[in-house]
Amino acid sequence: MTADHRTARLDALTAKGIPHTPQTVAPSYALAFTDGDFLTRRETRSVRLQLELMKADLLLAEAGIETTIVMFGGARVPAPEASEGAKPGLAALSVFYEEARIFAALMTERSLRNGGNRGVIVTGGGPGVMEAGSRGAEEAGGRSVGLNIVLPHEQAPNPYVTPGLCFNFHYFAIRKMHFLMRAESICVFPGGFGTLDELFEALTLIQTGRMERMPVLLFGRAFWEGIVNWQALVDAGTIAAEDLDLFRFVETADEAVAAIDNWDGKGTKRQNIPGI
Repeated sequence: MTADHRTARLDALTAKGIPHTPQTVAPSYALAFTDGDFLTRRETRSVRLQLELMKADLLLAEAGIETTIVMFGGARVPAPEASEGAKPGLAALSVFYEEARIFAALMTERSLRNGGNRGVIVTGGGPGVMEAGSRGAEEAGGRSVGLNIVLPHEQAPNPYVTPGLCFNFHYFAIRKMHFLMRAESICVFPGGFGTLDELFEALTLIQTGRMERMPVLLFGRAFWEGIVNWQALVDAGTIAAEDLDLFRFVETADEAVAAIDNWDGKGTKRQNIPGI
């Protein structure tokens, strides 16, 4: 703890004990860094963006998290034991909850054999596929990161996320940055708008050379080919045929692990764009 940090904390505590006068209770008198009304103004948005980027990055570094296995997928996908009574389409997708749980356990076991700081599972921290990933990591005796987001309806983190590695975000953009900053593999399970958003942003960053090439695995070929006509994009000329090599379809956890281990093109990085 630095001297500046101690001084800032002490000043914040001291300020709470000052006498209440017309001057000290005026909003202008509050310390800027303890003034919630000031920090949530439109004009201080850049400060909030910086804080959301910095807080999780610092705490993950302090926890020794070096690289992650990213798991995206739908919040509505039920566990097999909870699929009775679900809509038929969702009930059919419950198989991917189980595959996500098994995959997370397998990758966590591998991570623990290598010290537990690389290949750590990271999910959105919520229910469905996200819960399955956190659950599998916990069942394997390891840690998982949860990147939650404030939504109009109440959403609590699933109970399997490692408590000290569970974060909450206001900005979707900063949350998505944290998903990818330490990623070494990206695994995408069936989901909705949010899952599609996360998948296509990752593919765009890799396609344009803004991120290193890495395994991108889509669980459930029938699901993905049913909602995206990949070949039509090639036929229209809006993507190149080789862009379809940026990802692979898998069906099971074991197949996903094998695909990661045999991935071609890992580590190929952009050469002519400065910065990260």
